Amino acid sequence: MNVHEYQGKELLAKFGVGIPAGIAALTVEEAVAAAKQLPGPLYVVKAQIHAGGRGKGKFKELGPDAKGGVRLAKSIEEVEEFAKEMLGNTLVTIQTGEAGKQVNRLYVTDGVDIAKEYYLSMVVDRGTSRIALIVSTEGGMDIEEVAHSTPEKIATIVIDPVEGFMPHHGRAVGFALNLSGDLNKQAAKIAEQLYNAFVALDCDMLEINPLVETKDGNLLVLDTKMSFDSNSLYRHPDVFALRDETEEDPAEIEASKYDLAYIKLDGNIGCMVNGAGLAMATMDIIKLNGEFPANFLDVGGGANKEKVTAAFKIILKDPAVKGILVNIFGGIMKCDIIAEGIVAAAKEVNLQVPLVVRLEGTNVQQGKDILANSGLPIVAANDLGDAAKKIVAEVRAVA
Repeated sequence: MNVHEYQGKELLAKFGVGIPAGIAALTVEEAVAAAKQLPGPLYVVKAQIHAGGRGKGKFKELGPDAKGGVRLAKSIEEVEEFAKEMLGNTLVTIQTGEAGKQVNRLYVTDGVDIAKEYYLSMVVDRGTSRIALIVSTEGGMDIEEVAHSTPEKIATIVIDPVEGFMPHHGRAVGFALNLSGDLNKQAAKIAEQLYNAFVALDCDMLEINPLVETKDGNLLVLDTKMSFDSNSLYRHPDVFALRDETEEDPAEIEASKYDLAYIKLDGNIGCMVNGAGLAMATMDIIKLNGEFPANFLDVGGGANKEKVTAAFKIILKDPAVKGILVNIFGGIMKCDIIAEGIVAAAKEVNLQVPLVVRLEGTNVQQGKDILANSGLPIVAANDLGDAAKKIVAEVRAVA
């Protein structure tokens, strides 16, 4: 789960992290009122969407010459002007894709006199079962280009979560950022605070870009992105309460109600599979045969008729779907039960696109018999390779 910048900063402030004063706003009037509560005379008006690259983004409705989603205002009047231009309009960034995201919230912050920008982030390194602390002296809007062109300017410090954050980790951060004296100590302190927040809140990712050095010699978090392990949210009701469903795909929200793992993709073949690994293999083999998956959908190990029907409905809400491949390995789930669910779901949704089903595992023959006797034009497959070839052929036949 992701949160907005202002929400992430509010969470970090509880761990002692230094952030500029700022107030969230849902309307132009609230944005103006927020600016009036800040010291000024400079204000920053920030579009709040779940995507990076806002500063370089463009609003669809404002033309190519309009400013992006992060703007410096020199007066209350400019805050009002920028708020009117941003709210309700669609911001397109490198991370949103061409569709962009509608801006429904703003964050008005106090201006900061910046001397230098740095980059700091933390992610879970699944390869080493460690937390990777990534830092660079080249913070700001061009960090992606830095990673591409001058990766030597990015340092990675690995932290064993059993050991935790140690003084030498803090010194390594200060050294990597070329800081000395009091700034070095501040960098070590803020890195430890961020690490404590990362662990305590069960974060997947915490990015500070930029971490800024002010002209009066302080380090402040100027922007942040945070995402959390969804499986841990039961431990953090305060974090879960920050969820903004308007930023999420409606199909993914619907899938979560049925405990389905669903992610929309850009292809034309819908996938319904049990098990994340099998789902990944299914998507790979579809692409190997020349087409592209329209989604990742894992129905889990305990799928029933209700879940299968919900999965079909969610897949078919995507107008790009021209065919569906069901790939089920019956371990805990019995193939005959799944087959009954597939038949019932196909009838209920009045399925109009080709459907190829591959079943394997417990009661597989009974499952195949149910599909064969259903009276529906369901194409049976013997194995995954056969299933991929058949669904690709079916989709291309009706294209």
